Amino acid sequence: MRSSTALLLRESAVDLTRRDAIPRPRTFDGEAMTVEAVIASTTPVRRRDVRGDFLEILDPSGLDLAVTRGASVLDSHQQGGIDNVIGVIDDVRVEGNEVIARIRFSSRPEIAPVVTDIRNGIIRNLSVGYEVGEWRAGKDANGVRTMTAVRWSVREASFVAVPADPTARTRAANDDRAIRELGRRAGVAADRVNTLIECGASIDDARRAFLNDMLDRSVTVRSAGTANMHNTMTLDNPEIFQRATAEAMYTRIAPNFTPMPQARQYVGMSCADIARECLHRAGISSLGMAPPTVITRALQTTSDYPALLANLMNKSLREAYQIAPSGIRRVARQTEANDFRAKSRILIDHSGFTLDLINESAEYPFGAFIDSAESYSVATYGKIFAITRKALVNDDLGGLGDITQRLGLAAAEFERHKLVDLIVQNSGLGPTMSDSLTLFHASHGNVGTGGVPSETTLSEARLLMRNQTGPGGGGISVVPRYLIVPSALETSAEKLITSVQATQTANVNPFAFLDLIVEPRLADTHRWYLAADPALLPCIEFAYLAGAPGPQTESRAGFEVDGVQTKVRLDYGCGAVEWRGLVTNAGQ
Repeated sequence: MRSSTALLLRESAVDLTRRDAIPRPRTFDGEAMTVEAVIASTTPVRRRDVRGDFLEILDPSGLDLAVTRGASVLDSHQQGGIDNVIGVIDDVRVEGNEVIARIRFSSRPEIAPVVTDIRNGIIRNLSVGYEVGEWRAGKDANGVRTMTAVRWSVREASFVAVPADPTARTRAANDDRAIRELGRRAGVAADRVNTLIECGASIDDARRAFLNDMLDRSVTVRSAGTANMHNTMTLDNPEIFQRATAEAMYTRIAPNFTPMPQARQYVGMSCADIARECLHRAGISSLGMAPPTVITRALQTTSDYPALLANLMNKSLREAYQIAPSGIRRVARQTEANDFRAKSRILIDHSGFTLDLINESAEYPFGAFIDSAESYSVATYGKIFAITRKALVNDDLGGLGDITQRLGLAAAEFERHKLVDLIVQNSGLGPTMSDSLTLFHASHGNVGTGGVPSETTLSEARLLMRNQTGPGGGGISVVPRYLIVPSALETSAEKLITSVQATQTANVNPFAFLDLIVEPRLADTHRWYLAADPALLPCIEFAYLAGAPGPQTESRAGFEVDGVQTKVRLDYGCGAVEWRGLVTNAGQ
């Protein structure tokens, strides 16, 4: 089942009669500043989506422990700045049907009153935000619909004053705006849009719902004595036919893929059989034609066959592109570019941002944003390839799948190479910034004393990041999140950040909260990096042209080559926009 990118909430309280995310105040360690909490269990929680009520179940065995370790603990889900971070999940384990996390609190003086209230049971509610990568649909013993998260990770946890409705889902404000814009463009009534938002529908859920609404409204009336209503979701619709046959052919490339119901009758058919069906739909008899002739006629005289082949190639390419491992991309923030001109970002100096007292009848003073001098632009990359008539006659969909999957993987690999090439410029010191200094420079305070990753060098790197100041000179207290190493340092780095069950303070691993990123594309086998969470302080950005994320495809019936030609286009760019959330060390 497709992944969900919405961040979900499950509430908890100290009172053991509450649900499955329960802090354990008796485990509070005043010296280590830690407390344990049961953050998830297999207890079902009732939720609602566009299909109605269902029971959500979290499978503890599907929890991504590596991602969960290091998740921030926030004050009331406030993600606007690092000042709202009050702690971190520095360890997590599965015990039976429960997921138990150890929360370590910050030692900042302003956090002390909050920690005291948590310890004394004044602040009693904990809310855990998690992201689901894969669902499994089913039904319980009573026939109630269930959705089990079989691949998921905790992204943040928050101590809150009042628990939210258990059916709540956190969603970014821009998600709601995007759904409203989709509804406006689709001509959907405002009440329908509001209902979807209140149900917690994701953007993908809303898009599907709006599409179905549009299809229901777009019935065709044929006047042949009496009006005949045309169901646009049947195979009479050319788009549905093209999609169904493409999905049927895709099952031969990816046997585990589940096609749409309309595709079932075409599953197992050869390329020539489907070409014959396209000719039949176009009113062309294929009686007595050999398979090569059928395929040639279908390519030349119908629009369905080239279109479904293009659909097939696009699906295979996109699937491979999306499953490619992320690597260095995790430390960069994705954005959009409206055009191909240089793109810069607006900076806000949080360190110097204050609210002024407004006396009666006084005017509000103006705040100032900083237009960053760092910029980058999106460029176009691409290539044309073809499904040849020979491959179709030979019914070689396996070979076609290999080609398109390699192209999808190559597109993802190309993006990562661009990101790696960016930070390794100037012998590993990164690109030259607007101040004429490299991204990593002593004057930027983000170059550590050479040495392999160790408690000493990581402590220095973390201190360098913590000591960074904003454009106005005030402290910003940047928190590291990722340790980036080449393949040669993978084993030593894993040992360094692996969490242990320490019985003494001296044995506690202070860097267990870091997420390890092993980037084999880093040619320097000694240099390593420390990076902040790009959601809090983006330093590296990559952008696609608006409305065209990832590789895009266009197809046409070939003339120079017998078959279907497909053009793969990628509008992509990346750049360094900030240095305060990055530290490098040249190693030995």
